Amino acid sequence: MHRRNFLRLSLLGSAATLAGVGLPSAEAASKLKITKIRYYNAPWYTKPLFNQARGIVEIETNEGIIGIGEGGSKDMIEQCAQMMIGEDPFRIEHLWQYLYRGMFYPPGREKLHALGALEMALWDIKGKALNVPVYELLGGATRDYVECYATGFRASKATTEEGRAQDCIAAGLRAYRIGPTGGNGDKPFDFYEHTKSTIDFCKRIDAAVGGGGKWAIDLHTRFDLTEGVKICKALEALEPYFVEDIIRSENPDVYTTVRQMTNVPIAVGEQFGDRWDINTFIEKRLIDYTRVTLPNTGGISEFKKIAALCETHYIGMIPHFTGPLSVAALVHALGSSSPARCMVELAGGEPEKPAYFNEDYLNFKNGKLYLNPAPGLGVKFDPKKATFVMEITANTKYPHPILKSPDGSIHNW
Repeated sequence: MHRRNFLRLSLLGSAATLAGVGLPSAEAASKLKITKIRYYNAPWYTKPLFNQARGIVEIETNEGIIGIGEGGSKDMIEQCAQMMIGEDPFRIEHLWQYLYRGMFYPPGREKLHALGALEMALWDIKGKALNVPVYELLGGATRDYVECYATGFRASKATTEEGRAQDCIAAGLRAYRIGPTGGNGDKPFDFYEHTKSTIDFCKRIDAAVGGGGKWAIDLHTRFDLTEGVKICKALEALEPYFVEDIIRSENPDVYTTVRQMTNVPIAVGEQFGDRWDINTFIEKRLIDYTRVTLPNTGGISEFKKIAALCETHYIGMIPHFTGPLSVAALVHALGSSSPARCMVELAGGEPEKPAYFNEDYLNFKNGKLYLNPAPGLGVKFDPKKATFVMEITANTKYPHPILKSPDGSIHNW
């Protein structure tokens, strides 16, 4: 029996089928219940950025199937996890709505990060229970591989940024991503000085890789509108793959002005969460690429909804790197989506190798990430190599009251 098909109902604790076709019924699916949720710290990861949280989540079911996810802080995971005990892990969208609307205030980006980790684990459970990779559950493969771009290139022996960029492209990655000059250390950031030196830096990188959109730059929101646009105007003839975070992006209408003042491909979104965060940028086509990523969007389902918006408006997806498990999940999400241009960022230009995941958790060859056909996300977690933080086994807090529509769907209170 092929491991990808849906006949492994024994894992669901029921032999019930629909009309003898071998598909699990709703009754069979509901045999699975969430019994425990554990949270671990990645012991070696100390980067002090909250939206880069690298906690590992395990969701365990009554049938012993365990799904893993990545992201969230202890407090946010704890609040959400208590609402999930006893629930059916197959009802992924229902649980997402329940957690999203389950308190009085709409979730902020920090809570979305935790929600994304937990939702990621639900998809892993479902894939393992049905013995199929997550990308099959999301509609099946739409591409053979996902291209990658690098921020830095650890494998290079070069001593210059130009040399590292050349080595990156020679290794098969699509583009080399750089940042502006300055902004590191205690020296004050001078707009005038670093506008000029950033433009010169881009020219050197472009010459090193031979042009052709083989490089990109993140301006890190360090520049004001005047300097940001000046840099973009100077880069137009060089045709970078994208210019990211030209200015701060809290006010989408400002990007209406930016869009009229330059024709470089614009990328925005690495700090964003769900589709409402990025919607204006997409609907008004103020950008060419979203940088929204996992788990920041709130999970795989939400990422797929943003992918549909991007496809509708002819916008590419080039997700920001957050963590190794999230990269694995991104391959499933992008590998089953249809925006024409997709790339995944690899920090250092190659997959991380955390001790607590199996060595082959990513299928990486010649600068590209190939779909992993193993059940679920295809990643095995060894909790003995991470730092245990907490286990949730009971729903000890009740959320704000929730109304349900007559059909059982969640309604705002």
